Amino acid sequence: MQVFANYWDKLPPKWKEFLRFCIVGVTATAIHYGIYLALIHLLPGKSGWWTNAAYSLGYLAGFVFNFILSARFTFKEEMTVKNGIGFSVTNLINYGLHILFLNLVLWLGISEKWAPIPVYCIVVPINFLLVRFVFKKIK
Repeated sequence: MQVFANYWDKLPPKWKEFLRFCIVGVTATAIHYGIYLALIHLLPGKSGWWTNAAYSLGYLAGFVFNFILSARFTFKEEMTVKNGIGFSVTNLINYGLHILFLNLVLWLGISEKWAPIPVYCIVVPINFLLVRFVFKKIK
């Protein structure tokens, strides 16, 4: 464990921030995906609005988790009304991208079980930049 601590201490602050973002993001994404999978299995064979609703409910749970940990752990900032509003606005943009790409991926024929995976690969890097802007630029 000491080897890890020594390596961590030598990392530039922006790399530490990015790695913390990854930890929070992977956990929030796992919450999102887990809830989504559970919900689509509750009503198998349903698609369209149900898939979008399941995805949206999972996103909402991940959003709450992500806001709290992004503020406290990733960016080490206070949770204020101002950055809460900024985080919400960036996540509305992010949510729109998620739904857009989810439906595109489903339209391309990827199963609803696996469809979120390419969506995450596209949207997560965009989200990092948006969220970082909120916590580092809006105070």
